[in-house]
Amino acid sequence: MYVTTLLTAPGGAALDGALLESLRNAWAGEEIIWLAPDEAAEFAIPILPENRWDVWADLQKIGVDLIVQPVKGRRKKMLLADMDSTMIQQECIDELADAAGIGDHVKAITARAMNGELDFEEALTERVSLLKGLPETVIDEVLAQRITFMPGGRALLATMKANGAYCALVSGGFTAFTHKVAATLGFDENRANTLLAENGTLSGDVARPILGRAAKVDALEEITERLGLSDADVIAVGDGANDLGMLGRAGAGVALHAKPAVAAECDIRINHGDLTALLYLQGYAKSDFAEV
Repeated sequence: MYVTTLLTAPGGAALDGALLESLRNAWAGEEIIWLAPDEAAEFAIPILPENRWDVWADLQKIGVDLIVQPVKGRRKKMLLADMDSTMIQQECIDELADAAGIGDHVKAITARAMNGELDFEEALTERVSLLKGLPETVIDEVLAQRITFMPGGRALLATMKANGAYCALVSGGFTAFTHKVAATLGFDENRANTLLAENGTLSGDVARPILGRAAKVDALEEITERLGLSDADVIAVGDGANDLGMLGRAGAGVALHAKPAVAAECDIRINHGDLTALLYLQGYAKSDFAEV
């Protein structure tokens, strides 16, 4: 059996009940279950529809995300999450570069790296080198003034943890940011790169080894082995090319508002919903969300 989940952006256009019924009938689905009024619903289907991507493309035009996945094992025991443009709405290195007056140049490199056009490690070291001489204090300024959390993140963490899941934040960004984000949202652990500094100023380099695509896969392997879990027990979420390894390995790999080249390689694509979509696709109703 498979389950079909349809969802929209919270607070946006309401999910059309007639649309749901039409699709349910076309795919010989079972009873429609509303997970959140006007926002998210699901129904079980007997087989994987051959036209699901055509339907997905049509629904994208009206602001609706569609996910079709096996029913068995969809509620996960571990969350593995990227940070930049996933758990937060910004790219930290871009915000640091803005503070240094070189934002546009660095943002262009970031965009190409996240779309898989550049080697991640080379792009990271090039961008970090441009931050040389920036006061360390700018990190706290950026955290306080420029960083905002992706909607739905607090509910996602609180609900999964309330149901016994382990939550890890694994970023190609910097520990100065992941420590704060992880503590605020309730992650059990966090991993990232370390910006190096000398005498209160950034040195223009990061500690080795650099945490990139392979390191995120390593984190998945190491944490699941430690906890006695399997890849199938993991839901991973990210938006960039360096996330593709972990998204491909996890039982559910979610491309959230992802770069086109990244989304194209993932079966679960959330372009309109927020991070609560990860709860809906696991079968949680809004009434199941933990208090935050």
